[in-house]
Amino acid sequence: MQNLISIITFLPLIAALILALFLKGEDEAAQRNAKWLALIATTATLFISLFLLFGFDPSNTGFQFVEDRDWLLGLKYKMGVDGISILFVMLTTFLMPITIASCWDVKVRVKEYMIAFLLLETLMLGVFTALDLVLFYLFFEGGLIPMFLIIGIWGGKDRIYAAFKFFLYTFLGSLLMLVAMIAMYVDAGTTDIPTLMQHTFASETFPVLGFQIVGGVQTLLFLAFFASFAVKMPMWPVHTWLPDAHVQAPTAGSVVLAAILLKMGGYGFLRFSLPMFPVGSEVMSTFVFWLSAIAIVYASLVALAQEDMKKLIAYSSVAHMGYVTMGIFTVNQQGLDGAIFQMLSHGFVSGALFLIVGVVYDRMHTRDIAAYGGLTVRMPVYALIFMLFTMANVGLPGTSGFVGEFLTLMAIFQVNTWVALVATSGVIFSAAYALWLYRRVMLGDLIKESLKTISDTTPRERAIFAPLVVMTLLLGVYPSLVTDIIGPSVEALIGQYDTALNDYAPATELAMTGDH
Repeated sequence: MQNLISIITFLPLIAALILALFLKGEDEAAQRNAKWLALIATTATLFISLFLLFGFDPSNTGFQFVEDRDWLLGLKYKMGVDGISILFVMLTTFLMPITIASCWDVKVRVKEYMIAFLLLETLMLGVFTALDLVLFYLFFEGGLIPMFLIIGIWGGKDRIYAAFKFFLYTFLGSLLMLVAMIAMYVDAGTTDIPTLMQHTFASETFPVLGFQIVGGVQTLLFLAFFASFAVKMPMWPVHTWLPDAHVQAPTAGSVVLAAILLKMGGYGFLRFSLPMFPVGSEVMSTFVFWLSAIAIVYASLVALAQEDMKKLIAYSSVAHMGYVTMGIFTVNQQGLDGAIFQMLSHGFVSGALFLIVGVVYDRMHTRDIAAYGGLTVRMPVYALIFMLFTMANVGLPGTSGFVGEFLTLMAIFQVNTWVALVATSGVIFSAAYALWLYRRVMLGDLIKESLKTISDTTPRERAIFAPLVVMTLLLGVYPSLVTDIIGPSVEALIGQYDTALNDYAPATELAMTGDH
């Protein structure tokens, strides 16, 4: 099918325009129509994206379904997917109908709420399919706007502070990336991403202010992109915007933020840092390893101290993203497979955990852990769902959470045993904070009067959780659903990376000896 990627990417935007132009009024019928149109549009996008998945050839390591045409002032409109990006497209289209369905109880400015999520879906899909630097940057930065509005308008009592903090952190990080993109265009004479992936940027060491820049221009370009992607992930110590954003965002906003938006940072490392700046990536890899290990331990310990359910899960996300960055920069098959798998698994598990918090928040209007206890008595189905995703978050074998963590830890052990030792302790900490949360909320005697009339999950809520349960268990017992698709593209990326390093042995020797 021609223009399949454009159809998938812009179908939610068309639905948003229809809502904005033709749906009038704020009465109950208008609100219901807005929700149904958004649900139909996101579901249609999911079904159309299945044609992309079934028509994709994993053995072809190049970009497929490529659309390439002139656009603006010599710039190209170029879109396509490879074995890495296609699964992030599928993750996005899979989660958006679930997110819309979770918004059914929203009563305030419903039309605008649905428009914001539809616009956000288009921008997120654009990030994963853009094959031009300028196009990528427009989608990447554009996603800030609807998320800023979702937090700032429909969030909690400190929503304005959280929205501005989210916007400023991510926007400022991306300014350095923009400068680097301009430098890349000047050097290579193109903004075409596949061409830039084959271009060799200078990597000769040179002095700056008395310091030797090992890896030269590649290291500087790497750091500029790192500034943006590290904030987006978010990596320690630029993670502080995330807990505030999660706590203040509405449930659906937290789902999209954790499940999809955070993955843009990891995707950026895979699409830009490794193939375009291999020497810079190698030079900075040990630095990234230790940042990741610190993030895993620090965020886990901070999670243990939380009294707000959302904040605990937010810090859990920081810890799990530590495994992702660690796996990516091992640049071996297990590490990259594990990092991508972990991102996909985290999309399902973290999204489900924020929906789980939303269920009790809708009933009790508090996220304070101390306000609950003994819910298993009144909510047996909810208790079962909560337990499943708690186990997935811990990384129990048989769930998707186990596969990604196991592969990344196996990969880092081959590269740096000390980092592996520190990171492995995160497995114990994750069990501590996740089970502690479950124990305090679900188990024990039901002694609080306010909880004695709380109701179990509704059929709509069970329908929302069902596909997330299926994917978490399916990927846990059959991980080759993912690894068969990403494997050849990951192998090609590693081959390209190793070739580039072999061509510049002096830089890697300096990096390994730490001679600056």
